[in-house]
Amino acid sequence: MAKGYWVSAYRTISDPEKLAAYDKLARPAVRAAGGRLLARGGRAVAHDAGIAERTVLIEFDSFEQAVAARESEAYQEALAALSDGVERDFRIIEGLD
Repeated sequence: MAKGYWVSAYRTISDPEKLAAYDKLARPAVRAAGGRLLARGGRAVAHDAGIAERTVLIEFDSFEQAVAARESEAYQEALAALSDGVERDFRIIEGLD
C-alpha cells in the first residue's frame, strides 16, 4: 500500500502567534492520526517560483489515512486556531508503492 504525505509550503507567516497556537494543537492531532513528522523548517533551497519560507513534510501509512487525518476533528480545531495567520500551499499526495 502506498504511503500518504502532507506537504505544506508556507508562502507567508503573517501571525506567528496563530502559527504557534496551530502547532500546539496540530502536533498531537497528527500523531494521534498516525502521522510522522519528517521535516519542518530547516534549511531549504527554493528553485523556479518556490519560496523558502517554511516547508513541512508528514508521512502516513496510507493516502487514505492522510486524508482522514486532515478531516479529523482534532486537526480541524488546529486549523481554526491558525485561521488567517499564514498563507500556504497544503497538499496531500500519494507515495509510490
